[in-house]
Amino acid sequence: MIKKVNILNKKAKFEYELLDQYSAGIVLTGTEIKSIRDGKTSISDSFCEFNDLGELFIINMFIDEYLFGNQFNHQTRSQRKLLLNKNELKKLLKEVRNTGLTIIPLKVFISENGFAKILISLAKGKKTYDKRHAIKNRENKIQLDRLKKK
Repeated sequence: MIKKVNILNKKAKFEYELLDQYSAGIVLTGTEIKSIRDGKTSISDSFCEFNDLGELFIINMFIDEYLFGNQFNHQTRSQRKLLLNKNELKKLLKEVRNTGLTIIPLKVFISENGFAKILISLAKGKKTYDKRHAIKNRENKIQLDRLKKK
């Protein structure tokens, strides 16, 4: 039985306007995948970045040390390579370099085959007035739901 793992970046929808989404694999070591399966990871402060060779890496992703990992444990915050198709990498690199968009992680999950995957998105940063507008819409929706319930 495979345990469901769903680690979300809750701040992403509030801080950014999400454009395109991609599902990417992550290059991990043995103790990292065990910690992810235990749900001991966080992507709230992380982002994705290209290196000089055109490879995509996730920066600042926190994966807690595995409890039974002894001397073979991994570093908690290190760069981890993301696996995408060549065409997807070229498209993302062009968008990031030309338009100044950022790539942020939205969700870490375990696929049906048992591999760790990450859902990433091209995103554009929101201004403060956009955030206030989002808060206002959310509060209005809550009030409407209360009225409908009565």
